[in-house]
Amino acid sequence: MKLAFSTLGVPGLALPEVVRLAAENGYHGVELRAHAEEPLHPGAGQGERDDAVALFKDAGLEIVGVAGYPRVAAPGDDAAVLAEIRALTELARDLGAGYVRVFPGGGDAPSPGEADANAIRRLAAAAGPAAELGVRVLLETHDSHRTGADAARVLGPAGHGGVGVLWDVMHTWLGGEEPADSYAELAPYLGYVQVKDIASADDTTPLALGAGVLPLAECLDVLSRAGWDGWLCWEYEARWYPQAAPLPGLLAAGRDHLSRLLNDSA
Repeated sequence: MKLAFSTLGVPGLALPEVVRLAAENGYHGVELRAHAEEPLHPGAGQGERDDAVALFKDAGLEIVGVAGYPRVAAPGDDAAVLAEIRALTELARDLGAGYVRVFPGGGDAPSPGEADANAIRRLAAAAGPAAELGVRVLLETHDSHRTGADAARVLGPAGHGGVGVLWDVMHTWLGGEEPADSYAELAPYLGYVQVKDIASADDTTPLALGAGVLPLAECLDVLSRAGWDGWLCWEYEARWYPQAAPLPGLLAAGRDHLSRLLNDSA
């Protein structure tokens, strides 16, 4: 498996510094948060996109995915959601990234059934155009669809390989699923995996990997036993928790922790 980290952990950091941190700490790639407060987002010009590609290529690093914020299960206009996804998939194509992250966001829907219907309809509509660009749209296990069973309930009916799932191991755990059960639900759709650690279900402040309660060893063991060989991306949510320790000082130990777990599960 290849290791990456998300720029959510270093919000607003210039791309040369992101690349330096990844290269110096032994990571293979980076997930880019695509928000207007970040260096790269759908409003970035072609020159900025080309410069980013050259920067990562020169360092021997990959851009794993573009983490966007469309909410596919939310009430509202389909056209606006699909336009947002289209802009993100075009950005991903230009950056050579294989994935775009979207959220469910169905908590405000009149019913769970309507949230599911929204997600199925929009994911099905986005899948073909994304696949034509060489990009896969991944629904993160999050908020209204936090478990593997929740995500599979909409991905199956969406019925297209151009969509899949981003397994956030914290949310499936918070939803009460065992890692083996989450993987069984998500395996047909799995794009990549976000790892993290937290103190407890009541305190989700990000911690160094291995310092909290999330079953990372069990998750990686499940993946290894299944022969899965994709990306593990450390999403350290420093943007939302200013009290969290700075990510740069944790990166090397985090890589070592994941490497040990992978070796133990081999």
